[in-house]
Amino acid sequence: MALVVHNTMSRRKEPFVPREEGKVAMYVCGPTVYNYIHVGNGRAYLVFDTIRRYLLYRGYQVLYVQNFTDVDDKIINRAREEGKTPEEVARFYEKAFLEDMRALRVMPPDVAPRATETIPRMLEMIQRLVDKGFAYAVDGDVYFSVEQFPGYGKLSGRSLEEMRAGERVEVDERKRHPMDFALWKSSREGEPAWDSPWGKGRPGWHIECSAMSLHFLGMGFDIHGGGQDLIFPHHENEIAQAEAYAGSEPFVRYWVHNGFVNISEEKMSKSLGNIILVREILKKYHADVVRLLALQTHYRSPIDFGPEALEDARRAYERLENCRFALDHFLARPAQRAAPARTQREVELSDSFFDYERRFEEAMDDDFNTARALAVIFELVKELNAYLGEQERFPTPAAPIIASLGRDLLLKLCRVLGLFLPGEEGGEGEAPGEVAREERKMSGEAMPSPELLVELLLEVRAMARDRKQYETADFIRSRLREMGIRVDDLREGQRWKFVGGSEEEPPA
Repeated sequence: MALVVHNTMSRRKEPFVPREEGKVAMYVCGPTVYNYIHVGNGRAYLVFDTIRRYLLYRGYQVLYVQNFTDVDDKIINRAREEGKTPEEVARFYEKAFLEDMRALRVMPPDVAPRATETIPRMLEMIQRLVDKGFAYAVDGDVYFSVEQFPGYGKLSGRSLEEMRAGERVEVDERKRHPMDFALWKSSREGEPAWDSPWGKGRPGWHIECSAMSLHFLGMGFDIHGGGQDLIFPHHENEIAQAEAYAGSEPFVRYWVHNGFVNISEEKMSKSLGNIILVREILKKYHADVVRLLALQTHYRSPIDFGPEALEDARRAYERLENCRFALDHFLARPAQRAAPARTQREVELSDSFFDYERRFEEAMDDDFNTARALAVIFELVKELNAYLGEQERFPTPAAPIIASLGRDLLLKLCRVLGLFLPGEEGGEGEAPGEVAREERKMSGEAMPSPELLVELLLEVRAMARDRKQYETADFIRSRLREMGIRVDDLREGQRWKFVGGSEEEPPA
């Protein structure tokens, strides 16, 4: 099955044919850095991280650009509130955003331009739009004239008359049309300002993304992503600016938008006071739990991030984690020396691994349907658990080979979705704000994975038991249990698994 993608512009699924064979140019609207990001923002970055990972899995070379909006009214207002400069506010929350993305194990973009670093490109675009009659200057401000661009409204499917009917803002009498939007804003005293042909000022929000995406990806790039709330006016205005500037279309080949986030079935909003920050949710839940919750719903559908949904995701994650741990424990047993023959059951099971991978790819090829892809993974988990159970009763010589193949496939499919990433790629179990760890990682120092640290603690515990230091051994086991890791003592040694606080402590 060929990859198909739902294009917001056409309102249907289309075969994915990139501008250049084998390569994907992708732009995702980044944060306006004036506050910590909430789970609504976080969902978008998880969605497009997953899409990017799958495209890489499919063999594409992906150039992923994601900007920072570091000059904006919101940043200026926050600076006044905190008694800081706008630049200080922007840099602080930019750093916080990067911490949150690392904690979620979101791959960093290939290019992460700041709006303030691309202003010459914006000025060049604005000047050409003025020269071509698509924009006009008034008292140091420059506006885009929507009536001069016949295609205005094609992304959102709204006419100018419909837009006017839905107006909620006070009309600026200086505008030629109420829907005209600012390309350049004259700055007031004390605000960030750059020289321009129209006086000192700063760019409007919409021109920033048009300028940065065109500068790094060129006209007609492949995927432009963002939340559904950006379709209008932000992405609509991006199209108008870019296509009027270039004199050609399309600005973007595929527009991809993720759905909204609800909290306990209510839309997340500041007015309802139910905003949840990414860094707050990661204090309670593993990053893979948050990602798993995002993956369980198709990216275009609304999703609930309430406590019940998170707990359901945690339990689902435990099923994945425990299957992985059971496979690891099984494979840690002494290996068979002779080349083993497979039973008919094992021949069928190993053959089925190809079918699981095929069905996983079919799901993802259907507009990145992670919900269906996860269903395939959980079917695989059920099959592997059943096989390990059979081996406890009726062991076979080929079992280590089959278990190894199953484990490799499980990790392969999970990692396409950003789950079970190796420690060096994203830092298992990271929490935002761990500056020292991040500085060490950036300096190139090796960072041991949490799994290795658990194994080390269990080695220390085994030594303590051998020396009859039972109080120390019990202390290690108890503290691991507090962190959601259960340790069982077996005849052949210790076995551990992640339970996340969902089980009672077994008797010692």
